[in-house]
Amino acid sequence: MKIICFLFIFHVFAFSEEIQLNSKIYVAGHNGLVGSAIIRKLKNEGYSNIVTRSSSELDLRCQQAVSNFFQQEKPEYVFLAAAHVGGIKANSDYPATFIYNNIMIEANIIHSAYQNKTKKLLFLGSSCIYPKNCEQPITESSLLTGTLETTNEPYAIAKIAGIKMCQSYNKQYKTNFISCMPTNLYGPNDNFDLNTSHVIPAMIRKFVEAKEKDKDSVTIWGSGTPKREFLHVDDLADASLFLMRHYDDSEIINIGCGDDISILEIAELIKEIVGYNGKLIFDQSYPDGTAKKLLNITKLKKLGWESTINLKDGIKESVKWYYENKVY
Repeated sequence: MKIICFLFIFHVFAFSEEIQLNSKIYVAGHNGLVGSAIIRKLKNEGYSNIVTRSSSELDLRCQQAVSNFFQQEKPEYVFLAAAHVGGIKANSDYPATFIYNNIMIEANIIHSAYQNKTKKLLFLGSSCIYPKNCEQPITESSLLTGTLETTNEPYAIAKIAGIKMCQSYNKQYKTNFISCMPTNLYGPNDNFDLNTSHVIPAMIRKFVEAKEKDKDSVTIWGSGTPKREFLHVDDLADASLFLMRHYDDSEIINIGCGDDISILEIAELIKEIVGYNGKLIFDQSYPDGTAKKLLNITKLKKLGWESTINLKDGIKESVKWYYENKVY
């Protein structure tokens, strides 16, 4: 067993190289929750040659536009954080938009990275790629072993396609494209639109508005019983740079904190932090989604990375950010 573990570690680190501070790094999706956190992390670490393009400057769904961009900029490293994302309602209402936009974004960037000899690409997937009823905590080997959760199946299939593209290009073209699977994220620059947001930003906005308008109650979608794992986006950015520096395997790797919490508990926590005193009403006409979704992060911990931002402190920061920005 000791020999096997040694060989595994050697395989993962054998081709790792330190990214130079002046290396050209492209962060796709830099205005989003994840991309903006990666930008903050890179700048804090002293990286100075960071390339970005807004969606108005570069339509990542357009193959020719992406090809032209890569030919012009020739990024050495790519963080593929660009994605069309949303909560249960958005996924249910716009399944075609989710699957089309995400597949086009991934395909164009991954292929152009290969064509222009990008040294390394990190593709950010999602924990929704895993089967609805797989064993908990979810290991990386659970991928494609069962039926997906129906409420976000098109998005999950698009993300799985991105994973398989990275693996296929590594196999055929000897590229160094890695894929990580983050758990549910939250933090500064989140999406607070109630029609498209995820659970934590949606609750923050609901509780803040209920407090400001002195409402008697706040309605939460679903039963409150499902359990979810939440990771602060700054922890994800730290893990992403860690993996870009130290991980060179085609197999996917989970990123999470290792703990989960029920929707009822997270609602009570946000209610307490905001200082709202009204009632909670759970509307069970809305779907719950998967009953439990906790990632197994053993693989990442063995490499030497663990999250550092606890949930209560992270939500306090997110509430503060929301009050200061009120971006919907």
